[in-house]
Amino acid sequence: MEQGLICRFSTFRFSYTRNTTMRAISLFVFKICGWRFIGESTKEMQKCVMAVAPHTSVWDFVWGRLGLWVLQLNAKFLIKKEFFSFPFGGLLKKLGGIPVDRGKRNNLVETAVEMFRKSKKLTIVITPEATRHLTHRWKKGFYEIALKANVPIVMAFVDYEKKEAGVGPIIYPTGNYEEDLKKMEAFYMNVGAKYPDNFNLSKMYREKE
Repeated sequence: MEQGLICRFSTFRFSYTRNTTMRAISLFVFKICGWRFIGESTKEMQKCVMAVAPHTSVWDFVWGRLGLWVLQLNAKFLIKKEFFSFPFGGLLKKLGGIPVDRGKRNNLVETAVEMFRKSKKLTIVITPEATRHLTHRWKKGFYEIALKANVPIVMAFVDYEKKEAGVGPIIYPTGNYEEDLKKMEAFYMNVGAKYPDNFNLSKMYREKE
């Protein structure tokens, strides 16, 4: 029993040291790049769907991954399976990536809900736009996962205009998707995308309509 306690303590100490080290490194990277991280980890984030927008560049993943290390969350990314080919597949999996087939939404939703059911702590990160290219309508899967798993939606962002990344408001799905989506869109309208012409909520895009 004593050996078991020592083993668990050693594992905890290693995990704690690793997490705090990655947090320090990530904050340092933000600083030297002239960026700022906004927000702190909360109880709700320990088990949630984290919606990240805008998503117009591969750099969104870099800033997002650094942000999750700052928050010290047990995060998993749902990423298109095409990205898991050699040589990046192994690295993406180590960073928390889970390959998904975007064409099978129902399977994706049920798989994610089951992951929440089996986990005490889990953050599943999803980009509602589901593509870096312009889309006029966000995918609904992230909302269905949160609703069925009975977990909140944390609104995370990467703002290239202000050079800020972080977490914003938290929404508890009501089942009224259109109304909940309006609240989310109102928040993201003030966030600057890397490529504004690829973000349907950007000021540039709205002025074209």
